[in-house]
Amino acid sequence: MFSNFFLKSFRILLLPFALVFWIGIKIRNWLYDQNIFKSASFGLPLICIGNLSVGGTGKSPMVEYLVEKLKDRFKVATLSRGYKRKTKGYALANENSTALEIGDEPMQFHLKFPDVPIAVGEKRIEAIPQLLHDKPDTQAIILDDAFQHRAIKAGLNILLTEYNNLFTRDFFLPTGDLRDVKTSAKRADIIIVTKCKADLTTVEKEELIKEIKLLPGQRIFFTAIEYGDTYHIKASGSSGVNEKKEILLVTGIANPRPLKMMLEQQSKTYYMMQYPDHHIFTIDDLNDIKKRFESIDSKNKMILTTEKDAVRLVKFQKEICELPLYVIPVRHHFLFNEGEMFDKLVIGFITNFKRQG
Repeated sequence: MFSNFFLKSFRILLLPFALVFWIGIKIRNWLYDQNIFKSASFGLPLICIGNLSVGGTGKSPMVEYLVEKLKDRFKVATLSRGYKRKTKGYALANENSTALEIGDEPMQFHLKFPDVPIAVGEKRIEAIPQLLHDKPDTQAIILDDAFQHRAIKAGLNILLTEYNNLFTRDFFLPTGDLRDVKTSAKRADIIIVTKCKADLTTVEKEELIKEIKLLPGQRIFFTAIEYGDTYHIKASGSSGVNEKKEILLVTGIANPRPLKMMLEQQSKTYYMMQYPDHHIFTIDDLNDIKKRFESIDSKNKMILTTEKDAVRLVKFQKEICELPLYVIPVRHHFLFNEGEMFDKLVIGFITNFKRQG
């Protein structure tokens, strides 16, 4: 608690830097709004998934949600920046790809959807033509974390904001978590409030809608986190979290708070080894994990990590096979029975775009 208070106090001291950051973003957006900086359009449906803050709103599970819903209807591909990979430029995932080459999140997509083209490229305006050259039958592209990439004009912008850290209540980096101005939300076609409590009431929903202040034509949805069945990172078999288990949570993600809350409710007790977001695990890290796990005085114990972390741990094939290291999937669950409505909006966008083309 003291460290959290210290961190917040320190970030307040960085307010002058936040104001400079705000001015820079305002100028950049104004240049695009005035068409001084140009935005390119492409002759196929582009769906942009993004947020106004740094990390932790659920972009990757939303990309996976859309791929799952669209892949049997359309030839869909994804394009990500490939954050913290060790390579540069455009790359298309293949059977030999690793998280170091394409990034942890694209690697996660590739492992889940091996038949879907998964591409990376920090300059998306250059990567899209390369992707279409490699996969000319592509009918739609999902742009992962591209809301600030205004060099491209997407046909459908989906903006995510976390229930416990709404963009309306946030401030600019480094004092807050915003990396874009709040008024950029007006560019969104759909706004999704993610990581809501599962029992969100209709009254609370309406209060949030008023706070966000939708523009005419904008749609809003609310999702909660839903965890899937755990599975061993390398071997076959599963092991569920329950009130008799002691858990060592190993994670390097932006926002582990919902996962911690779940473990507080469903496990006997849990311990945590937290690494920076997108952390590249070393053999020393793995040895530290093993030592920490062995120090837990219980026979009924397991190591738990996220799918995003798992793609950065799987390189230690021999070592992890010997550990009870399990992976827990996460997905979006639409509240108020509005998932089908959201699906129809996205499918309709692609279908109508094709008819116009």
